[in-house]
Amino acid sequence: MRTYQLALVTGATSGIGTAFADALPSETGLLLTGRDAQALDRLAVRYGVGGRTVETLVADLAVAADVEALIGRAGALQVDLLINNAGFGDFGRFVENDTARELGMIAINVTAVVALTRALLPGMTRRAAASGARAGVITVSSSLGFVPTPMLATYAATKSFELSWGEAVAEEMRDEPVDMLVLCPGATRTNFFQRGGLPESIMRYAETPDAVAGKALRALGRRRVLVSQHPHRVALGTQTLPRRVMTFVIGRYLERMGRRTQ
Repeated sequence: MRTYQLALVTGATSGIGTAFADALPSETGLLLTGRDAQALDRLAVRYGVGGRTVETLVADLAVAADVEALIGRAGALQVDLLINNAGFGDFGRFVENDTARELGMIAINVTAVVALTRALLPGMTRRAAASGARAGVITVSSSLGFVPTPMLATYAATKSFELSWGEAVAEEMRDEPVDMLVLCPGATRTNFFQRGGLPESIMRYAETPDAVAGKALRALGRRRVLVSQHPHRVALGTQTLPRRVMTFVIGRYLERMGRRTQ
């Protein structure tokens, strides 16, 4: 695992975001952001030992002004590892889901990711080139980014964007001193399922956040896309079965899971 000077982790107050902060070596300083001020304060105490640099910023990445504030702080601190982890999803039929939440999902899962990466990446690569080091970017997508997913239509579409965009930008940056990885977890034991109203039955196949984050950090610099363990069946199925068939199968499965929880 490469050691970085300072990492920005979005969505750091729970789940995979906290697992990334846990997994990074103590030599790496942290800029942690999320919406929960108290949780950020606890993390600052938890990680700020032995003189380690730990900065926190309360931010809602659905709000443009908060994204700009985060860009300013990250630029001033000169982060060299960006972990685009923040995101959420809503379970249900698109026409029945709350419009504001659907648009907020796009703002956090897509717009904020593009804004942060576009603003920070040039400086990260310049500093890496000058020092002879390498910068890093991890974008947390999903195994659902490989296939249209009824009952999670907007969420899966945002993750498909992250997957396609992340691979394309990595190719554009192939000659620059930066490693870029798109991480595609499947079911993971986080509060994502409760927040999004997803069926708890899916959790039987879930990985721990620590396992997912550890795999991602080990894969950074070695590959561009990592599908984490159990989702291989879904992700690879899109390579061998027609997309319409996969969409039908996944949609019917999630609809049945939803009915069982009602």
